[in-house]
Amino acid sequence: VQLQASGGGLVQPGGSLRLSCNVAGLSLDDYAIAWFRQAPGKEREGVSCINDADGNIYYADSVKGRFAIARGSAKNTVVLQMNRLKPEDTAVYYCGAGLLYGDSWYNEWEYDYWGQGTQVTVSS
Repeated sequence: VQLQASGGGLVQPGGSLRLSCNVAGLSLDDYAIAWFRQAPGKEREGVSCINDADGNIYYADSVKGRFAIARGSAKNTVVLQMNRLKPEDTAVYYCGAGLLYGDSWYNEWEYDYWGQGTQVTVSS
């Protein structure tokens, strides 16, 4: 199983970025895919999750209304569209995959597989 995150970069406040998580070796029909982020000196936190196994999508309160998660047009890809970015969104973003039963999507231990991080920097 491999997960590859991409799409990070430097953007000004108010701008947008689109992250992609390319997944190989498992089915997105069965596995939930989540995005987590970790800022310097802070713990990793859940940002969003899509679980096609039960049709649920989740967002952290801090990103609701600004971020959107969806299956990508490419097979086995999940995208995170990030709009109206703020400096506090600056972090390394990771995607993870796991069999999620229930709604505790924000717990890291729900996910068995992780991709490498992609840096998102929001600064003027």
